[in-house]
Amino acid sequence: MLRPNAVKAKLAAGEEVDGLFCSIPEPSVVEMIGCAGYDFAILDTEHALVDPQTLENLIRAAEAVGLTAFVRVPEDDPGAILRVLDAGAMGVVVPHVRGRSDIDRAIRAARYAPEGMRSLGGGRGPGFGAIPPVEYTQRANAEISVIALIEDREGVEAIDEILAGGGVDLVLPGPADLSQSYGVPWQLTHPLVRDAVNTLRASCAEHGVPYCAMARSPARRAEWRAEGVRAFVTGEERDLAARAFRDHLAAHRSA
Repeated sequence: MLRPNAVKAKLAAGEEVDGLFCSIPEPSVVEMIGCAGYDFAILDTEHALVDPQTLENLIRAAEAVGLTAFVRVPEDDPGAILRVLDAGAMGVVVPHVRGRSDIDRAIRAARYAPEGMRSLGGGRGPGFGAIPPVEYTQRANAEISVIALIEDREGVEAIDEILAGGGVDLVLPGPADLSQSYGVPWQLTHPLVRDAVNTLRASCAEHGVPYCAMARSPARRAEWRAEGVRAFVTGEERDLAARAFRDHLAAHRSA
């Protein structure tokens, strides 16, 4: 059943929030992320193969431990936005936002009238009838986040137009795809990539939209915090697990 969006509330209050990308479609992994103290997880249905029933259980697992579940949907797929929100996600991460029209389509799919035209339905969101329908549509519009993932040069160049139209709750950069878009694949610290993410942050500050930094190290996090950033994605659970496995084995072999 729809609940308050804790990430939205914390950012509005000036507090910091931390999250992880989650690509392993296993509810116990989502539970571990929540039990570790993270504020949110971005469940990946763009790069990962996740069936609808499993996704619903991933969202249930997040709810059980007080973790805010956002879902990265496939590019330009209004139907996917509807389905993940009906499954109980507290927001959608929309990949490859290149212009205002991309975010307009996402908002239309994610929000009810008058802000959008999300298809009306029942199920988990309104608690199978526990929340009256009109009240649910109003609460859903207030609580559910639309998050723009900027991964292309076109999106960086259009960021002011994207944000000026309103309706975006958070902006997240995709440094890896940005590096490819700028012709320097996987050179994440290249000046072109650094300038791009700084452009996004500056535009967010100008338009009063929270910016979520990719901060895979404490040092990078400190740099972003000094710039006034309060939302952080600190990595992906697969990378963290794989690194822990390697370090664990290396420590045993060197003993």
